[in-house]
Formats: sequence, structure tokens, C-alpha cells
Amino acid sequence: MTGSHILLGFIDGFTRRKALMRIIDETLPHTSIYSLDLHRFKQEGVLALALDFDGVLAHHGADYPLPDAVLWLLKASEIFGEENIFILSNKPTDKRRAWFCDRFPQIRFISGVAKKPNPDGLKKIGELASVPPHSILMIDDRLLTGCLAALNAGSRPCWINKPFVSFSSRPFAELFFMMLRIAERFFVQILPTSNN
Repeated sequence: MTGSHILLGFIDGFTRRKALMRIIDETLPHTSIYSLDLHRFKQEGVLALALDFDGVLAHHGADYPLPDAVLWLLKASEIFGEENIFILSNKPTDKRRAWFCDRFPQIRFISGVAKKPNPDGLKKIGELASVPPHSILMIDDRLLTGCLAALNAGSRPCWINKPFVSFSSRPFAELFFMMLRIAERFFVQILPTSNN
């Protein structure tokens, strides 16, 4: 995270620490996109998916999703409709956009909004999909960005606690983000949650 959204993440993280702690407690160990029950989410009223990219669909800095993540996207498209799936990443690169435009042309990238944990991206998804905020599922590997953005927008957070990593491809970036994820979890767990 860079810029003002870092400060927003920690301020909102402190304010919403009880809800973030509940996310940690309710998330099963080794949760990746492959372990998510998409049919159950649909039955529970989820109408649109907001997906982070790094850690969720591929390792950090990859230009396209992993092959198994592509199969997962096909399954998600069958259940929710490709037009109801959005990429909400703080790093929407041109190569990623081009890849999706080629293979999943109806999956849209959200850009031109304040970075997560600001709720603007999820609000834009609600407008584009014509669905209420509570029917959007934000799938993210970061507590103080995507999960917090979902809480701020009134959407459903889904925390990926087993993100995709590739130390052979990007050792320093992966180490940085691994430490950042650990720091976020420690920050949430160490804070008192009474009166919240």
C-alpha cells in the first residue's frame, strides 16, 4: 500500500477491528479460491463478485491468472454470469486488462476510483451490476485493503488466507507482501475489541 490509503487502512482497521477479527475467526485454514463454495454464496444472495488479482488469481505481479484459476473463473462465470464478475485490484495493469479482454471480455476492471480500503470501487461495481452493496462478495487476500473495503461499502468480505505466491518469480515482492499480511493480522489480533 502506498499513499493515503495506508493511513485509511490502519484507521479503519482500528475502527472495524471487531468485524475484522470475526473474519479471521470464521475463515477456514488454507482458504483459496478453490475452496470457496460458489453455489452456496449464490444461494445466500451474492449477485456479483469483486476479485483482487495478486494473491487471489495469481502470484504477485503476474500478468495473467494461473491455469487452475482460469478454470475457476469459468465456473464462477457459469454461476454468476461473466458480466457480474469484476476485478478490483490496486494494480490493474494493461497486460492484465488485455488478457481478460481476450479471454473473459465481459469481466470488467474497476479503475478511476480511490484504492482499497476506500469503498468507491465496490460502490462502482454495485452501479455497473445494478445490485445492492450487500449482494457483492469481495474476495481478497488482504485484511486492511479488500476485506476492509467490503466492510466500508456494506458488502461481504471473503478473506483468502492461502494466497498464491511465487518466491522464484518475485522473491522480494512476495516476501514484502507476506510480511504485510502477517503484520495486518497481528495488528487486528493484538487490538482490544471491547466496546466495538
